[in-house]
Parts: sequence; structure tokens; C-alpha cells
Amino acid sequence: MLSINNLSYFIGGRALYENAALHIKPKDKIGLVGLNGTGKSTLLKIINGDIQPSSGEVQKAKDCTIGFLNQDLLSYQSEDSILDVALEAFKETLQLEQEIENILHQMETDHSDEIINKLARLQDQFEANEGYTIKAKAEEVLEGIGFNTKDLGRPLKTFSGGWRMRVMLAKLLLEKPSLLMLDEPTNHLDLPSIQWVENYLKNYEGAVVVVSHDQDFLDNCVDITVEVSNGSLTSYSGNYSFYQEEKKERMEIQQNAYENQQQMIKQTERFIERFRAKATKSNQVQSRIKALDRLDRVNEVVDDNISVNFKFKFSQKSGRDVVVLDHVSKAYGDLVILKDTTARIERGDKIALIGANGKGKSTLLRIVDGTEPIKGKREQGHNVIKSFYAQHQLEALNVDNEILQEMVQAGSKKTETELRNVLGCFLFTNEDVFKKIKVLSGGEKSRVALAKTMISEANFLLLDEPTNHLDIQSVNILIQAMEQYEGTFITVSHDRHFIRGVANKIWYIEENKIKEYPGNYDEFVYWKSQQVASLTDTKQDSKPKQDTRKKELSITEVNEAKKNLKKKEHELALIEEKILQIETKKAELEKKMADPVVFSDIKKMEEVNQSYQKLKNQESELNQNWETLVEEIGSLQEAASLA
Repeated sequence: MLSINNLSYFIGGRALYENAALHIKPKDKIGLVGLNGTGKSTLLKIINGDIQPSSGEVQKAKDCTIGFLNQDLLSYQSEDSILDVALEAFKETLQLEQEIENILHQMETDHSDEIINKLARLQDQFEANEGYTIKAKAEEVLEGIGFNTKDLGRPLKTFSGGWRMRVMLAKLLLEKPSLLMLDEPTNHLDLPSIQWVENYLKNYEGAVVVVSHDQDFLDNCVDITVEVSNGSLTSYSGNYSFYQEEKKERMEIQQNAYENQQQMIKQTERFIERFRAKATKSNQVQSRIKALDRLDRVNEVVDDNISVNFKFKFSQKSGRDVVVLDHVSKAYGDLVILKDTTARIERGDKIALIGANGKGKSTLLRIVDGTEPIKGKREQGHNVIKSFYAQHQLEALNVDNEILQEMVQAGSKKTETELRNVLGCFLFTNEDVFKKIKVLSGGEKSRVALAKTMISEANFLLLDEPTNHLDIQSVNILIQAMEQYEGTFITVSHDRHFIRGVANKIWYIEENKIKEYPGNYDEFVYWKSQQVASLTDTKQDSKPKQDTRKKELSITEVNEAKKNLKKKEHELALIEEKILQIETKKAELEKKMADPVVFSDIKKMEEVNQSYQKLKNQESELNQNWETLVEEIGSLQEAASLA
């Protein structure tokens, strides 16, 4: 479907890609992974035609269409409602609908066969394009990725950048291009929406290439992993977990080959050095020198994984109770977030606050922080030193500072060596620490802000979506850091891999109450699934057992059943007669609708349509009554048979 051959792309003198190759087949689900700066987003832009490669080519089939979700779409605004923006995915069908509307206006004065035939053709095409269902499809996708039904009529421009990005994702999913390219699609989605998109992509008919830092997302929706590294593209035939294991094995094989080759080189060099001066060995020496020159050298393995090797320190431990919320309520007008709820955070708690957007997670985080007005009581424990990380922390960075300078000014009293060590764990090494904040990407600024949070010597951290804009390596580093942290923290996150790695308690908001599960994320998911299964079993068990009920029927009840049976059978016969009458009337109206005289008269056609719709509604109601009666008669027949 699409082939990349001998691709090279240079930025200045640096080769981002050099003779890279990739083949994308129909229905491939590809995860594009690699360190920040290796060129993942650049590759998507080259495929889309936004950037021209230095050399090489991208070949695609004539019928291949491409849909590209990238962060540039955050700036897109429109006066149209989000439903209308999503419906733009069906341009051809919407044009047909407009043409049909125009012809219907023309037919008020023009009744020619030509225009009637044109209308019929357009209507057939509109129906073939499933034009009557496009609105329902758009609503389903928008609601699947987190929008409320009441929001669908709001103008796009009234939503934040993250929500606008969701609309653009919905539009792309509805367009169903041959190749769907998604650059960090989970950045702006909550957990339920991520799971919905995962299921959608699993069943997507076309090919998908996705760049994501969410390891669970990659595991659940890709079957090929392509690593971008050292200017090349290396494919692994499995999801992200498979890629990790397979890469580890390949690295071991490469390292063994490197060590064996190095041993052979050293032996050869010793032979050359020892016998270089002996005339009798000169041919052998020259032969081995030439062999070394021709040798295809195996590169030593460079491990991309970085370990956090510093301890987080704070001057004093907090008391046992860190924060206590007592009968807390919070509402914004008619929107109730919390109602008379109680919760406690104790020293050593590692809490992940999860759930759908709009449930009040960030509000609850501010309540815990003490910066959100509430009804009820919030008590902070003894010796609690807080540090709050949120995306707005990025705006608080001094853009004129260098990274190291920003860390020094954070006031932690750490030495430059200690600060460099911390920054190294957040992927800022060597001369990187002298970069100005203003030249950093969003992900790099996030890492600086996180590093500042970690050196604050706080014994209680509040982290709002800390993994947003971090690559996979940075997320893993943050997990290591949080595992070593001896204080208390609460974090809002939709990254399941991160939550799984750091949390020992799960909080969620349900029925305006703070609910707590005292275990890790996997245990919580299992517990939730058991709850759902138990609820289903309870509903099934609550249904009366037919055999037991029969045994308990008295003779009086059996006689009553026989009496009711005759009554219901009479009612059923009347309904069947009415349905037959309606079917006859519908057939007569269908003949009228096919009559050119009626068809060309807009007023008559509307009257016939209204009558026909009224009959359909009556028929639908009668059919429902008929089904109910049939079920009742079946039950009565069983009861009557016990006489």
C-alpha cells in the first residue's frame, strides 16, 4: 500500500534518517517508537507530504488515502458546532444532501421528468452512502471519546485545545482513510476514551501508524512495532511488550558478537605486533592486516535505558495523617462534583486518582491541595510540606533561564553536581543543561518542571497528569523516581503503565463520593470486573425460576391462568386484525408515493409522507403490544397446563 525506500533526511549536518526503509501493508497496525528527537513525528510528516526528504522516495498506491492527526491541529478553530465539524468527514454525502435540497426547491416550479429522474438518482446515491446514518455515526464517535450529548451543538471554538483535538480525532476516524496516522493521540484523552479508541483501532479496516508514549495503548492496538534509532527503521513483528523482549534478545546477541569479535581482533593484533619484524612471517602478518581492514565491525550495544541513581530527600517526615477531608461538598452551580464525602490520606500512601474527564479529578486534587473553596472540612496534618505539579507549572518556568540556572533558583540548596545528576535522570546531559527554557519543546519543559518538583524536598506531592508530553523512556524514569520516593503522593493520570508502576491505592469518584480501593491498579481492575460479573449473576438469580414457580401454583391460580389465557388470546386476535388493516393502508400509500403526479407535487407528497409515517408509528406500537401479549400467553399456557 505504501513503501518508503532509501529515505534520508538531514537537519543541518545531522542525519535524522539515512537510507531508511519501511513497507506498510493494508490493515497493518504499526506503533512507531524511539527516543525524543529521533524523528518519529518527522517521519509522519514526510509520509503525509508536509516535508520533502533529502533523498529517497515515498511510494503509495493510487487508491491510498491518508488521514493525519498531529499536534498542529490544536490551533484549529471554527464557529461550527463540534457535530458539524465531525460531519465534515462525509463531504461527498453532505454535498449530495445539499443537491437534493436544491432540487426539491426547483421542483416547486419545475416538474419535468429530467429533474425527477435526477432527484431519484441522487437519493439512491445518498442512500448508498448511508447518508441517513452519518449523524448517528458522528454522535457515536464523539460520545465514545468523551463528549456529552448536550455538548454536540456547542461551537468548536468554545472548547479548549485538548477537546478540539478530540473533535479532529473523531473527524479522522469517521473519514476512515486507507492509512490513519496518529501522533500522540492519548495526550488529550481520559482512560475510558483511550479504551474506546483502542477497541475502535483494533477493528479499523485500514492501516494505522501511531506514535504514543502510552505503553498499554501500544500493547492493545498495534501488531507491529517499528523502532526509530540511529537514522534507521527496525521492525518487530509484535506489540510493544513483544518489542521489548525481542530487542533485549537482539541486544544480547549483538553484544556477544561484539565481544567475540573484539577478542579475535586483539588476538590478531597481538600476532601482528609479535611477528611484524620476522621476514618468515611477513606474508601471514600482511594477510592478517588486510583481514582486519576488510572486517565488518560489530557495534557495541548502547543501552538506551537510564536508571535513576539519586535519592529524594526531605528535611522532615509528615505526621501520620497528611490530609483529612471531612463531609466535603463541591459544586459549580448545578454541576455537583462531591457531596458530603469523606477521605483520608496517610503517610506513605501512593494514590492514583483515576476516572473519566468531567468527574472532578483535577478539582479534587485542588481540594486536597487546599486551594479550592469547599463546603465541609479539610485538615492538613503535622509537618506536611506540599509540592504541586500541573501543566500550568510549565508557564511558571522562566523562559530566559538556562535549565541548570532554573534548577539552582528552585532553592533546594543542592550542589551543581547533584542538580546535574537529577537532570541526567530526566534526560538532560552534558551541554543540554545550558539550553534556554524558551527553546525547549513541550515535553522537555515538562521534564524540567518535574525535576523541579522532585528536588523541592516536599514530603507530599500532588501530580496532575505528570506523564503528558513525556516519551516512553521519560515515563519509565518517572516511575523509577516515584518508586524511590519515601514520602506521600496523589497523582491524576490516564497512563495505566505509570499507575501500575507507582500506586498502592486507587481513588475514583462515583455518585459524587470519593471511593478508595486499597491495592494496586491490576488488583483494582480485577476487583471491578468481579463486581460487574457479580452484579450480572445477581440480576440473573433474581429472575424467578420457572420450574420452582410451577410447583408452587395452586389449583385456584391454575384456573385463573386459564381464564386470563382466553382473554389475552382474544386481545391478540384484535391486534393482529389491526396490523393487517394498517399494512393494507400502507400499501395504498406506497402506490401513491410512486405515482408521478403525487411525486411531483411537493404539498401532496408531504401529506402522503405524514400519513405514511403515522401508520408506521401505529404499526410499531401494535407490534410491541403483540410481542408482549405473545410472551404473556406463553406463560399462561404453561400455568394452565398444570391442571
